[in-house]
Amino acid sequence: MGRTVTIQLPKPHPAQLKVRNEAERFNVLACGRRWGKTLFCSSLVAETALEGKPAGWFAPTYKLMEDAWNEAVTIFSPLGKAASINKTDRIIKLPTGGSVEFWSTEPRQAGDTESMVARGRKYARAVYDEAAHAKRLEADWTKAIRPTLTDYRGDAWFPSTPKGHNHFHKLWTRGQSDARGWASWQMPTSTNPYIDPAEIEDARADLPADAFSQEYLAEFLADAANPFGISHIRACLMGLAEGPIEAWGVDLAKSHDWTVAFGLNDRGETVAFQRWQSDWRNTIARLTGMIGYTPALIDATGVGDPIVEEIQQKCPQAVGYKFTSQSKQTLMEGLAVAIQQHEVGFPEGIVQNELETFMYEYTPSGVRYTAPDGMYDDCVDGLALAVRCLRTRPARVVLSGETGGERPHTPIEPSEAVLAAIDGEELGV
Repeated sequence: MGRTVTIQLPKPHPAQLKVRNEAERFNVLACGRRWGKTLFCSSLVAETALEGKPAGWFAPTYKLMEDAWNEAVTIFSPLGKAASINKTDRIIKLPTGGSVEFWSTEPRQAGDTESMVARGRKYARAVYDEAAHAKRLEADWTKAIRPTLTDYRGDAWFPSTPKGHNHFHKLWTRGQSDARGWASWQMPTSTNPYIDPAEIEDARADLPADAFSQEYLAEFLADAANPFGISHIRACLMGLAEGPIEAWGVDLAKSHDWTVAFGLNDRGETVAFQRWQSDWRNTIARLTGMIGYTPALIDATGVGDPIVEEIQQKCPQAVGYKFTSQSKQTLMEGLAVAIQQHEVGFPEGIVQNELETFMYEYTPSGVRYTAPDGMYDDCVDGLALAVRCLRTRPARVVLSGETGGERPHTPIEPSEAVLAAIDGEELGV
């Protein structure tokens, strides 16, 4: 007669029990720090495996995946050798026929745009831990994870601390609506009865208000990861202005995105705004006709370098700007100052949307600025280039005419002095 082994799953606290009782097929859980989401969801995938079905666990990084892996190994440890635990492939197989597979959705190499995890797999339950911090949550969910739930008509869980208005926020909002099969909750740290309330109050006193609201109250803050400030962005909204264009900023299209051009007057107001997708021949012709002899700062990163060189043959005051992590940080900090001091004006619509969803995050190498997964930042880059061009353009030389009037001096080729004035960053001429 075989030995009976009892697997004791962690008992849910009242807030976790509420979530469990209200769950739908797709569940989005915004919770504060130390709420117990990893332990709670580890119990969910353990149940699935004990019932003889496969489950998948996904995390944005290997480190986060490791924490969940160790939790699962602890839960199944009473099974001893009856459970197959493959640490190399991060797969746990149970004698019930069920299993749990662990995946990191972290890009394997620079430039990866699509996750290849879980191809060919089928799961009865999937958990995407810390989903708000995933670099490409939308693509991971729609192209990789959602198809794995088809065979079993499995359910999915997205537990995470919020991080601004990104795709996790979109999923959470869907759960707050009447969308069929979706549910979502907002659970602050205080709903975990095992956390001392005094510790939460100490954190409130120690942390900036926004940080406490996001990390402990599980609130979605529009400004939480936005470098410009939503109120400042909206204060800069205006229709197209009048007056001569003094500076152009151009972000060239990369693969599937857009070419964007901003023309600013001497007050920083947008006089011209164009956004299009086309072949390089048409783009070059369009830009040279727009820019002429006006100072312009143009994205010269990658394929943009030879494009800028061709534009410079007809536009002598066009200068290339190569994006690196450091140069983009400098560029965005300059735009942030201009917006917060209301020194720039731009139209509502796509420009406003991109600025309001734009994000930053701290990394070991500095601050990283980017659009959320699945969104564009072409308008942000173009506007930032225009603002920088306006601030660093050569001084206009004015000559007196015979009648006492004034006329601008004929523009000249960008000089070394002009280039040096732009902080000595990596620029292409």
